[in-house]
Amino acid sequence: MRKTYVLDTNVLLHDPAALTRFEDNNIVIPIEVVEEIDRFKRDPAEKGRNARQVSRLLDELRAQGNLADGVANGDQGGTLKVVFCRSETLSQLPPELKAGNGDNNILAVALEEQRLQAVMGSQPPVILVTKDTNLRIKADAVGLIAQDYTSDRVDIGDLYPGLCELWVSAEQMDRVKLPPGLEVEGLAVESPLQANEGVTLIDQAQPAHTLLARFNAATSTLQPLQRAPKAKLGRIQPRNREQSFALDLLLDPEIQLITLVGKAGTGKTLLALAAGLHQVADERLYERLLVTRPVISLGKEIGFLPGDLEEKMGPWMQPIIDNLEYLLGSGSDDEGRGAPRAAGAGAGGRGGSHRGPRSNWTDLKGMGLLEVEAISYIRGRSIPRQFMVVDEAQNLTPHEVKTIVTRVGEGTKIVLTGDPYQIDNPYVDAESNGLTWLVERFKGQALAGHVTLLRGERSELAELAANLL
Repeated sequence: MRKTYVLDTNVLLHDPAALTRFEDNNIVIPIEVVEEIDRFKRDPAEKGRNARQVSRLLDELRAQGNLADGVANGDQGGTLKVVFCRSETLSQLPPELKAGNGDNNILAVALEEQRLQAVMGSQPPVILVTKDTNLRIKADAVGLIAQDYTSDRVDIGDLYPGLCELWVSAEQMDRVKLPPGLEVEGLAVESPLQANEGVTLIDQAQPAHTLLARFNAATSTLQPLQRAPKAKLGRIQPRNREQSFALDLLLDPEIQLITLVGKAGTGKTLLALAAGLHQVADERLYERLLVTRPVISLGKEIGFLPGDLEEKMGPWMQPIIDNLEYLLGSGSDDEGRGAPRAAGAGAGGRGGSHRGPRSNWTDLKGMGLLEVEAISYIRGRSIPRQFMVVDEAQNLTPHEVKTIVTRVGEGTKIVLTGDPYQIDNPYVDAESNGLTWLVERFKGQALAGHVTLLRGERSELAELAANLL
């Protein structure tokens, strides 16, 4: 049975292609949605670009016939029509909802569609699709079926972790260390291993005896970590197995896309920056380290802050700058600070020598080896031969993540880090943000790797706060 979907504005601004994702069902666009799309079209940010794309798609459909009567939408038999809010239907809403604002007008259109279906006798389901939680609550209160837009949602509880454990014999563990590695066929693997997945091998006879390995999908073998144990990143060394898996991926030039997910203090950003600086300044594998993060939402204006571009970006980029200064601090300061902290210790300390005479991150900027910028200016660029770090990627929508990853040029490595449970963007949540969406889409790809970091290493207090608060 065909369903009728009434779409809210936020669905189309989140994914302009939503108009084409309902297969052979009927789509209803309230005129209020068209009005709101029109108000957004001049926005210079991503929402404005999405609004203009929606307008173009509707105009293309208009060429097929009268949108008020309904037109064919795609090749699967679906239809689309634009509907006005009837005043008599609006008057039937509860008194609290009769103010006539945008949400109430959309509710009235959905109720009218439900009434028309009842009159026709077929009664196919009428479903209001909105990302607005309060509107879904209102719809339920007036007797409407309401759903979130779920085409790009990921069940955060089932998010691919990027690592697993495997019990093997002592003989099999020894074979891992010998070329070409340990063949996976015949091993008691609970679920199929993904390309570049980290595996903790545990000796069946001596559980305390473990070995960290990575799955090579091309040869279907397990091979020991090659780069993390040999890494020389100064004060930055992995302190747990998740950090070891992450560092091995970060230092592997064959892996072009890496996603690191974890709570605050697990070392996501610090590991990425340390690996990037090492490969740019020491190994010269990349021409520049490009570090960026969303200004809350992609494209948000920063021109209202005083000063030049660098001064305007300062408040947004300060967490990145703190981490860089921690990595590039002067050696004399470190002598008075005791033992260096490990990955995950966080920003703020200015001690330690990672590059010798370089006193801080501005020196690398002057040498052209480091660039720190807001994501607002990334659209339209092609970024070749750079180590690119996108911090706080959980605040990006799937469409914005696609925009960023498609900027990657030849020889560039891109790392996206974030915590899905710390989202400031009001238009996404833990299951609809671009970071978790990217993890699932690239799962199993030979060019990609993912690690979920679990243990906080910033400090004992920070780890306790992350777990309890």
